Amino acid sequence: MKTIYDNLYSDSVRAIRSREYTTDTMIDSPNDTRRGISLIFRPSSAVRKEISRFLYTLQQLDPNQYYYPESDMHVTILSIVSCYPEFNVASIDIPVYINLLQKALSGAKGFTLHFRGLTASPSCVMIRGFPENTILNDLRNTLRSIFKTSSLEHSIDKRYELQTAHSTVLRFKERLFDIPKFLETLESYKDFYFGSCTVDSLEFVVNDWYLRERNTEKLFGFTLP
Repeated sequence: MKTIYDNLYSDSVRAIRSREYTTDTMIDSPNDTRRGISLIFRPSSAVRKEISRFLYTLQQLDPNQYYYPESDMHVTILSIVSCYPEFNVASIDIPVYINLLQKALSGAKGFTLHFRGLTASPSCVMIRGFPENTILNDLRNTLRSIFKTSSLEHSIDKRYELQTAHSTVLRFKERLFDIPKFLETLESYKDFYFGSCTVDSLEFVVNDWYLRERNTEKLFGFTLP
C-alpha cells in the first residue's frame, strides 16, 4: 500500500508542477445529480480535527480550492454503485442490500487504521490510511465475491479496484495560485502523523460524488466486534 501511495504522489507532483492537473467543474454545480451507494467509515473526531488543521494551512495559501469539512471526511470501504446521474435510491431494494452486507460482514472484526502522510492525484489531495492488518483487504474481497454472484445492481471495481484506505480531503476547483509553495507545503506533510482510530462501525449510505453531508443519507449502520 505504501508503494501505491508513493507512486501516486510522485506522479501527481510531476503533473501539478507541469500544470497538467485537472479542476473539478461540477463541485458548485446545482445541476449535479450524480448519486450512488457506498459502504464507508468515518475517522474519529481527533483524526478529523488534525486533518482540518492541515487543510487550514493550505487554505491560507489558496482559499479557492475545495476543502472537505470534518462532517464529510470518510474512508470508502467499497463503492457499491458509483455515482451517476440516473441513479435513484428508490429504485433499489434497500433491505436486500442490507441483508447481503450483513452476510458479508458477519465474520469481520474491527481493526486499527493509522493515518500517516498524504498522497495526491492530478485532481485531489488525499490522507494516507494504513490498516494494521489484512482485515480490510479480506472484507473487500468478501464483499466483491458476494455482490458479483448476486443479481443486485452494482458497479464494484468498474472504475478501478480500490486497494488503499485513503481519505480525499481537497479537490482542485480552480487553477492553483502558487504551485511551488503549494507543493512545498504538501512535501512538509508527506509523512505527518494525523492519528489512529479503531474501525468498528461502518455506514451504508446513499451519497453524492463528494459525500457532502447535505446529500448523504445513512441507510444502515454496522458494528464490527
